[in-house]
Amino acid sequence: MNSIDLSPLYRNSIGFDRLAALLDSTLSMDSSAVGYPPYNIEVLDDNRYAIGLAVAGFAPDELSINVEKGVLSVSGKKQDDAQHQYTHHGIAHRTFERKFNLADYVEVTGATLENGLLSISLVKEVPEAMKPKTIAINASSDAGQSVLEHAQTAQSDAKSARAQKDA
Repeated sequence: MNSIDLSPLYRNSIGFDRLAALLDSTLSMDSSAVGYPPYNIEVLDDNRYAIGLAVAGFAPDELSINVEKGVLSVSGKKQDDAQHQYTHHGIAHRTFERKFNLADYVEVTGATLENGLLSISLVKEVPEAMKPKTIAINASSDAGQSVLEHAQTAQSDAKSARAQKDA
């Protein structure tokens, strides 16, 4: 199964274009490129994450990390190994690019390269305006009293207007 018809989603929804594009890109991804380099995604706590990529043999200047339009791209370009002659070449030093789709409000905060493991730190920072808030309910009798006084004032104004009209 290589495709899913997303037209019912478009008929009843607004603003889910990114979700549809994400599903489409995931389904059309080349499965041979998915395995290199191997990686882990770790949940550190409710709002912090870490991505670890096994990039043994790559120097920091051969790696690139970019974020654009909610997509984190990690790429590695290994310099040509023409000076070495191998009898067996089992360590992969090939060029790669791995992409991760980031949820809304997820930001990359840093990256470290240690012992062949590239660690990328992520944090989810939801703006205060988007966080759920609790609205307090006033239970004082003053609120009910002012509504009653307002209704009584409106009734007396209506009576005096009728009296003036009849006179």
